[in-house]
Amino acid sequence: MSTAPGPLDRWYETAGVRGGVRRMFHAEAEQGRVFFPDALVPHLAHPEVKALAPERVREVTVRHLYQFLHSTTHLETRVVNGAAEPVANGNSGLHFPTALRMDAFKVYCDEGYHALYSLDLADQVAAVTGIAVPDVDYGGFVTALQDTGRRLLPEDPVLAGQLQAVVFETLITAVLNEVPQDPTVVSTVRELMRDHAKDEGRHHRFFSAFFLELWARLDGRRRVLAARALPAMIRAALDWDLEPVRVSLRLAGLDEERIGAVLADSYGGSAGVDRIQTISRSTLRLCAQVGAFDLPGVTDAFAAYGLRAPEDSDV
Repeated sequence: MSTAPGPLDRWYETAGVRGGVRRMFHAEAEQGRVFFPDALVPHLAHPEVKALAPERVREVTVRHLYQFLHSTTHLETRVVNGAAEPVANGNSGLHFPTALRMDAFKVYCDEGYHALYSLDLADQVAAVTGIAVPDVDYGGFVTALQDTGRRLLPEDPVLAGQLQAVVFETLITAVLNEVPQDPTVVSTVRELMRDHAKDEGRHHRFFSAFFLELWARLDGRRRVLAARALPAMIRAALDWDLEPVRVSLRLAGLDEERIGAVLADSYGGSAGVDRIQTISRSTLRLCAQVGAFDLPGVTDAFAAYGLRAPEDSDV
C-alpha cells in the first residue's frame, strides 16, 4: 500500500469497538417516528400494504428493521470477516505486508462488534414493542453471494471471497448514510446507523486500497475472470432477500396471492435498477480505476446485470 496515512491508522482512538457507547432503545422517546425510512421499504408503497391497518403497517416496518439488522450480522461475520481472516493470518495465497495484515485484524474486530450491536438493537426493539423477530433465515444475501462466487470462480474460492468483501464494503456505506439523515426515523436506529457508517467509511477506504493491491497481484487470466464475476456479485449484494419480506407480509395478514402480487410489483422486473446503479457507483468507479471495463467481455457482463461503467455525469 502507499505510504500515505491509512484509513485505520487511528483505529485505537476512533473505532466504535474501542470507545463506542451501547445504543439503548426507549419507546417513550420515539413516539410518532418510524423504524425505517418509508422510501427504503419498497413494499410499503404497494396498495395492498397501504390498505392494512396502521398497526399492521408499523409491524411490517419494524420487521424490515429486523431484516436489515439480522442480515447485517450474517454479512459482517460471514462475508467480510470470512475474507479478512485469511489476509490477516497470511493464508490468502498472496503476500501482503504486515501493516495490511494488522489492518485486516482491525476490520475483523470492527465487524464482530457491528454484528453484536445489530443483534442487540433488534432484541431491544422486540422486547419493548412486543413485535417478535420472525424465525426466518436472514442469511439469504450471504447464500446468494457465495453461490455467485462458486459459480463464476469455482477454482478460486479465496479470490471470490475477497471480491465479495470488496463489493460489500464499498456498497454498504452508501446504504448506511441514507438512514441517519432521515429525522422521521427513531433516534436509536439513526444513532446506531451513524456509528456503523463511521466505521464503514474507514473500511470503504481500506477495501478500496486493498482492491488495488489485490488487483496488482493477479495475472491477466484471473483479472478477466474476476472482472466478469464482479457485476453478479454487486447484484447479489443489492438484490432483495425476499423470503423475510414474504414472511412479514404473511404475518401482517396477507394471503399468498396478494403477497405474490406485492413482491412482483415491488421487486420484480426493473424495479430498483436505477437505485442499484446509484448505490454501486463507488464500486463501479473502482472497477474503472483498474481498467476492468477494458478487459474482454466485461462491459457485456455488467450490462447483463443492468450495470454500466460510471460516467462523468454520475453523482
